[in-house]
Amino acid sequence: MKKVCISDFTLRQSTKGGLSLSFREMASLAKCLDQLGVDSIDLIAVKNKKEDAIINRTIAAAAKNAIVCIPAGFSEDEVDAAWACVKDAQKPCLQVALPTSTVQMEYSHHMKADKMAQKAAELVACAKSRCSLVEFVAIDASRAERSFLVELCQKVAQSGATAVTLCDDAGIMTPKAFAQMVEQVKAAIDIPVWVCPSNALGMAAAAAVEAIEAGADGVKTTVSDCSTLGISQFADIMHTLGDSLKIESGLDLTGIHHAVSAFSHDAGTAPEAAGFAAEEQSALMLGGDSTIGDVAKACCGLGYDLSEEDTGKVYEEIKRVTAQKDSVGAKELEAIIASAAMQVPSTYHVDSYVCNTGNLITAMASVTLMKDGDKINGISTGDGPIDASFRAIEQAIGHHYELDDFQIQAVTEGREALGSALVRLRSNGRLYSGNGLSTDIVGASIRAFINALNKIVYEEN
Repeated sequence: MKKVCISDFTLRQSTKGGLSLSFREMASLAKCLDQLGVDSIDLIAVKNKKEDAIINRTIAAAAKNAIVCIPAGFSEDEVDAAWACVKDAQKPCLQVALPTSTVQMEYSHHMKADKMAQKAAELVACAKSRCSLVEFVAIDASRAERSFLVELCQKVAQSGATAVTLCDDAGIMTPKAFAQMVEQVKAAIDIPVWVCPSNALGMAAAAAVEAIEAGADGVKTTVSDCSTLGISQFADIMHTLGDSLKIESGLDLTGIHHAVSAFSHDAGTAPEAAGFAAEEQSALMLGGDSTIGDVAKACCGLGYDLSEEDTGKVYEEIKRVTAQKDSVGAKELEAIIASAAMQVPSTYHVDSYVCNTGNLITAMASVTLMKDGDKINGISTGDGPIDASFRAIEQAIGHHYELDDFQIQAVTEGREALGSALVRLRSNGRLYSGNGLSTDIVGASIRAFINALNKIVYEEN
């Protein structure tokens, strides 16, 4: 029986939109997958060095069985940043992920094939000097010129790559064509070949089976993304066809279905199999009279090991929230931790805001901020109170930032629901995200904007 390895990249996919996972949900899901026999887990790329490094280091340290893989970036500095996140893991792996089709090479990196091959070999060698396991991910391999793809895989293998992954990002490959590509690459190199089929045409499972029969050593899966091969679907294949195909895996087939079901029941909610009890969460309540010791204990009970400074930030935020409502529960506490803890030093603070709006008047907002002990104020109109508030903030700071994304949702139910806002600002080509919490959704949006703004100021200064 041939063992087929399973790699899950749900965490990686969560950063590309659609599924939004909190820090704790990422850690819980990774722990669950590790316990259920997944061979490797793909971490998120390091874009924000402080926040992403904390997330990746926490997950990497918690993985006991699975290999933890992290993108190594496009430069030596990025390789070092990635390595710092996983160097303490029991089984770390650095990934060099580069486009291999002509259109993607020229569009994303403005490189011709020969230059990309040289860059790939250099990055793999650089990663190999840090880590014994190096995976080369051939992005858009299905549209690459086959001769170039085979030659590139040979070069990265010679440079120290310990595995190669072939991706059908465009979703254009039939199962037989995928198998042919695997056969050609397998014949040219003597290291494991993994596949990442697309489910754009509903053929991911068939493509995976054909690729395995052609010699593929592993497959990439996700828990919830329907555009890729689902881990529960592949578990069904192993259960039903494993004997006839003479293949096996280390997956807990029953546990995988339970975890996926729990995860999908409420999108963005990590499965209970990850090791925390729902009844304990629902019983947790903090009020205005709770001490900082109570807050620290509650955070610890939810699995967070916060520093004294972060615990203090969470405590202050709870005091602010409980001034507007009687208490906060576990779900609200998690949202507060995600919003208040593990953030950069604040240059700007919200002092006050006033919004006027209605169906017969143009929305207007006045926002007062604190910076270095001084108050600065901005007043502006806009298309609704939130837009007016954002414009008022920009008037106060004297700078405009492109709003790349804005999302709002209720953290809890009821009339006193705690609202969560997500703001993504773009500055000098980079994205900065901020979260805000309040029983007032306008206030949550303002706090999210300021949170993202503080990250920009911290990074650029």
